[in-house]
Amino acid sequence: MDTSTLRAGLTGRLLVAAALVAGLLAPGQAAAQGAYPDKPVKMIVPFGPGTSTDTVARIMAEAMGKSLGQTVIVENKAGAGGSIGTEMVARAPADGYTIVMGTVGTHAINKALYSKLGYDPIADFAPIAFVGETPTLLVVAANSPYRSLDDLRAASAKPPGVSFASAGNGTSGHLAGELLKSKLGGEMMHVPYKEGAMALSDVMSGQVQFMFYHPTAVLPHIKAGKLRALGSSGAQRSSATPDLPTIAEQLGSDFDLVAWFMMYAPKDTPAPALAVLRDAADKALASAEVRAKLDGLGVEAGAAKSLDQFAAAELRKWADLVAASGAQVN
Repeated sequence: MDTSTLRAGLTGRLLVAAALVAGLLAPGQAAAQGAYPDKPVKMIVPFGPGTSTDTVARIMAEAMGKSLGQTVIVENKAGAGGSIGTEMVARAPADGYTIVMGTVGTHAINKALYSKLGYDPIADFAPIAFVGETPTLLVVAANSPYRSLDDLRAASAKPPGVSFASAGNGTSGHLAGELLKSKLGGEMMHVPYKEGAMALSDVMSGQVQFMFYHPTAVLPHIKAGKLRALGSSGAQRSSATPDLPTIAEQLGSDFDLVAWFMMYAPKDTPAPALAVLRDAADKALASAEVRAKLDGLGVEAGAAKSLDQFAAAELRKWADLVAASGAQVN
């Protein structure tokens, strides 16, 4: 056999061997490249640090990171009632690495409140998990003369009436105040603030008579003797304030407004990535440690829901309240 023939045969055998090795390695390489997640996941909070949404997001991020085997990084992107950060996620790559902690504001109220909202709360997102719901608490200053809803009713019937604060036009606190006004009658003037902490400060000082706000924010002030709670806005009593009657109990009529938290990914996020995220969220919510933390914030687990049906129903409910309030943001 001449040298050229020997070389050709050897080259051929080497090529075959290389192909066999490549065939054996390819599945492993493909699996490694296709594994999700193979880098940190970013969870956008469309409100500022220290808010109820931020606190809930950080509890979920820490727990989900354990299941995912990757860090879930929380980033605050506040502004425009949560619409800035939410729109950012709607426009993010649909690869499972950017998600948002949505709220009743970002995914229900804002649709009716903003005339030029940069995202569609249903069409632009894929739900991951319903985290929980929380009533707001009706609070007054600790030294306020108002100790009951009857006191507020009587005061609102006399000029100049009473005032109530909120974290802004169209927020759940604003709409709860408008609903209470419709139930009690009289004159109740809404005083919107740029953010809840400022509003709460003026309620504590007595400049504004009352406001509805999340248990997370008001409970420390109640315990410190700076605020007094007159009722909660949910259909059932809050686990954070089991001795506090609901407004519905006191009025003897329907009053059920709760804030809620739901995680979303951008639409068209691959089904395998969504499945992994949903599994991690489910495991987190089933954790006794996570449940205890959320319960301590007054965030109830909530009944099992069809996420799509729930979101559609909430849009209709809050659109009616926004329309009744006359609130509108351009």
